Amino acid sequence: MASPHADPLERLGEQFALTTPTERKRLLVITNPYATTVSDRLKKLVVYALGGRYDVESVDTQRRNHATELCREAAAEGYDAVVAFGGDGTVNECANGLVGSPTPLTCLPGGATNVLCKMLGIPGDIVDATEHLLMLGDRWHVDRVDLAQVNDRYFTFSAGLGVDAAVVKEVDARPHLKHRHGPWYFMYRAVHVAVRDYLWRPPRFEVTSGDTTVEGMTAIVQNGDPFTYFGNHPLHVAENVSLESGTIAGVVLRRARATDVPTIAYRLLVPRTRMVDHKHIEGLPPGDEIVMRSPVPIPLEVDGDYIGDVDHAVFRVIPGGLRVVR
Repeated sequence: MASPHADPLERLGEQFALTTPTERKRLLVITNPYATTVSDRLKKLVVYALGGRYDVESVDTQRRNHATELCREAAAEGYDAVVAFGGDGTVNECANGLVGSPTPLTCLPGGATNVLCKMLGIPGDIVDATEHLLMLGDRWHVDRVDLAQVNDRYFTFSAGLGVDAAVVKEVDARPHLKHRHGPWYFMYRAVHVAVRDYLWRPPRFEVTSGDTTVEGMTAIVQNGDPFTYFGNHPLHVAENVSLESGTIAGVVLRRARATDVPTIAYRLLVPRTRMVDHKHIEGLPPGDEIVMRSPVPIPLEVDGDYIGDVDHAVFRVIPGGLRVVR
């Protein structure tokens, strides 16, 4: 029996090991050791706790896109599920490796925002999330959620072009500050990038969704709602889209001056306000394809990770494209 002074994760593992045994599913835990809240000790405790109910193997990512390779191998080897233990970027890489396979994905919160984790109803606290996953052993059920794609990259909840992606690019270049200051560092870089690069002579591009074509300087495309979180506060941008809607939707920022920054931030942060009501923001109706064309390459991000500059982007939805356990 665990000591009353044992770590809560140790107690969870022993508690579930003593309950009535069920069929033991085989899990692969893929951990990003550099994620915001992940440590080697925490990973070991999580794996120990999960071992009370599952047959668990664990592996750390070593490089960019390593999780995608590991997930393809896990699907080929017949694991019952992959657990992404890291931030949104780790979850994105795992989804890219599991799309089209019978192996489902689940996740544990290890990053700063953990957007898909929260969208799937998984608790944001690691102890609560681990207990949630342990309890799934008795009511194992695989769901399907939509997955989206831009060019040759899949994403789970959102993608951005222009200011949004430029901010992500700069934040990713300073991971130590991202880890230390979290969403406040994003906010600081957003103001800096907007003032420096986008208020005076921003790059402009065209976005087409169905019969709607809009010229703008920034676009957000979503596969679900919310767009992201500021701490535990959801930030809503696009409308009428969810992980089960079978569509993608978005918004385009047509232009912005210095005086527009406070009003845009207000609509982003204050509940019961709508981003699409801003005079310089155009909502893109839900559909199955959105196309961007630009005369010059502009930054692109997916699920909070910068992936490069592009002058042409085709966004599509893959209804039910990802299996999940939640």
